[in-house]
Amino acid sequence: MAELVPLPATALRTRCNPACFSFDTTESLADHAGDLGQERAVEAIRFGLAMGHSGYHVFVLGETGSGKHATTFRLLRERAATEPVPPDLCYLHNFDEALKPCLLTLPAGRGAALRAHMQTFIRELGPALGAALDSDAHTERVEALQSAHKAREEGALRELGQACGAEGISLLQTPEGFVFAPTRDGEVLSPEAFEALPEAERHEIEGRVTAWSEKLEDLLNEFPGWRKAVRESIERAEHEVLGPAVSHLLRGVREAHVDLPEVLAFLDAVALDVLDSAIKGTMLDEEEDEVAEPEESTRYHRYQVKLLVDHSASQGAPVVFENNPGYGNLIGRIEHIVQQGNQVSHFNLIRAGALHRANGGYLVLDAERLLAQPFAWEGLKRCLRAGEIRIEPPAEAQGWSGALTLEPQALPSALKVVLIGDRDVYYLLMEHDPEFADLFKVAADFDDDLPRTPENECEYARLMALLARGAKLLPIERSGVARLVEEASRLAEDAGRLSLNTRALSDLMREADYHARLKGLAATGRAEVEAALAARARRCNRYPTRVRESILDGTTLISTDGERAGQINGLVVVELAAERFGHPVRITATVRMGEGDVVDIERETELGGAIHSKGVLILSAFLAARYARHQPLSLSASLVFEQSYAPVEGDSASLAELCALLSALTQIPIQQRFAITGSVNQFGEVQVIGGVNEKIEGFFDLCTARGLDGSHGVVIPAASVRHLMLREDVVEAAAEGRFHIHAVKTVDEAMTVLTGIEAGEPDAKGVIPKGTLNHKIATVLAEMTAARHAYSEAEGAAGARQHRRRHGV
Repeated sequence: MAELVPLPATALRTRCNPACFSFDTTESLADHAGDLGQERAVEAIRFGLAMGHSGYHVFVLGETGSGKHATTFRLLRERAATEPVPPDLCYLHNFDEALKPCLLTLPAGRGAALRAHMQTFIRELGPALGAALDSDAHTERVEALQSAHKAREEGALRELGQACGAEGISLLQTPEGFVFAPTRDGEVLSPEAFEALPEAERHEIEGRVTAWSEKLEDLLNEFPGWRKAVRESIERAEHEVLGPAVSHLLRGVREAHVDLPEVLAFLDAVALDVLDSAIKGTMLDEEEDEVAEPEESTRYHRYQVKLLVDHSASQGAPVVFENNPGYGNLIGRIEHIVQQGNQVSHFNLIRAGALHRANGGYLVLDAERLLAQPFAWEGLKRCLRAGEIRIEPPAEAQGWSGALTLEPQALPSALKVVLIGDRDVYYLLMEHDPEFADLFKVAADFDDDLPRTPENECEYARLMALLARGAKLLPIERSGVARLVEEASRLAEDAGRLSLNTRALSDLMREADYHARLKGLAATGRAEVEAALAARARRCNRYPTRVRESILDGTTLISTDGERAGQINGLVVVELAAERFGHPVRITATVRMGEGDVVDIERETELGGAIHSKGVLILSAFLAARYARHQPLSLSASLVFEQSYAPVEGDSASLAELCALLSALTQIPIQQRFAITGSVNQFGEVQVIGGVNEKIEGFFDLCTARGLDGSHGVVIPAASVRHLMLREDVVEAAAEGRFHIHAVKTVDEAMTVLTGIEAGEPDAKGVIPKGTLNHKIATVLAEMTAARHAYSEAEGAAGARQHRRRHGV
């Protein structure tokens, strides 16, 4: 085995040389488009927007902070600016069915004009109607008609009275109505006088009264027809006087909208309704003050135009982002008002939703917020499936309620919906919602990082220039840009890549700008970026400080010197509030003779996650495959994270657990000056893990607090070397030989570093050199197997003797 030497300091951090940039500050750089490294996602978005077929809506997915919102809106606005402005949307009163308002689409800007014209018409309508009806000519004409009617009734009654008087019968009018009474010499007979008359004369008088009563009844039956005729005459008179007034009021509206047949048809319906309502109200003597609706806009609200969406100020197709995509905000809603204790509604209380505002353009929604709103997701899918936007309350939409409500005419939908969300949301919808794949056929997946090449570093600088100008920050010097590039690699957890998390990058730039302004500088340099990072670390170091203090005061047992068998320093990462911290944790192993069981105490106590348990099973399989191919694995072992009281997940400690187990098996001590991280496979190969920088720095901080003596170090997988972007103080200590980082590929290399003993490799005949670690392991396992066999034979012999004694053999 080759000598295992620590990694050189140059391998611990890939620096960015400011000299590779040709600018002094970002002020001289042109802005980047903002979609650095997102060519695939940009192509997908453009494809989805250009597809005019149904179902090609777009789902933009990617990690938080990847710039997917900004890029999506930029592409949408670029495309929308070249497209026509959609029409205005209006609702009108339906004079045939009041509960079903009519939809009216008008060229952009014409809706507001029509609404203004109708408001003017309504304001002038009441005075105009009053003036027309109160004119002298009309009043005299109505009075003449009413007088003629009254004279006709009175004349007919008078003629009837004169005719019956010639026969000795008088027509009298009483509070109860008309009655006939006999007369003698012009005087009405009293009841006593009438009873005194001979019976024959009385019968003759009663016959005449009956005849004249029938004639009176016939006459009175004609009166309703006369009154109807006079009412019709008055209605014709009012129609003749009101028609010109209404036509005059609507003349300007008609001229302004003469090119819109639907508007002219609406105005015809308004004119007809105004005349009918005014005439009927007059004939029924309706008093305005009894309606308790003094305002003209309320009295004549059915003549108003409900401007649902106004595009008078729009340029190009609309791009709408609904931040609160509840059902009502998305689909639209019908509001109600309370009148005399009852909830009522009319077409003026219809409110537009985001779908209406975006119709003819693009609607952008946050997927998680949409799915969190009751009925909103189903409402959106129903709209996209049906190809129309129908305003209906959720209860009515689901068929739960039979309450009477408005049924506005549906609007044909012509929009593109763009959902923005995380990858998890996209994959969950694809798996659990069969309709999702039919409606959102285009996925625009934003990358998390891009290769770190000299060309991309220069493009990254242009991206910083864009972000700095957008946030109105000071220009950034080339040294500051170089430091930000290095931090981008650390965020990407790969020295060969640059993170595309523009949110984190922007936050760091703002914080560095704060320190630059405190110093009164004209630009932000490397020192200010370092100051921002140091200040952030101080703000968030309560937890790692408490953990380190617990170790230093002996509360948590972690050794950084000496040696001990079956005990090793593992490394873990804790993530709190988007900040990550690493610290060591003691892992111990015990071994005894048994039947090949490796007990994971974390799993047995339900503190170990599935991945952690998988790692323990893998190392158990490695032991059996390497050391017990031709004999039973005659050991039992226990593994545990000491002083761990929280769930443990991940397999990055499986290498440490295997090393502790081998040490406990052979009783060869592990040097406690090392900490180790890495996962292992069934062949003993060490695999890459995450959080390597934080893990190394956590152990380095503990060793620094106790005093670095040049012996401390960390063992990591060789595959994780490319991820190293360690802090400057760690790199400096490594360069001075005060701290070491070893990269290993196999568990044999790891044990060699940890114990100082050569692992030993079998020769062509499979013989392992004596004195090596693997020879010791094989020897101990062989001794355990022999002891187990001896124990089994002794137990079998004792059982046989007991059997013979019981049976007298």
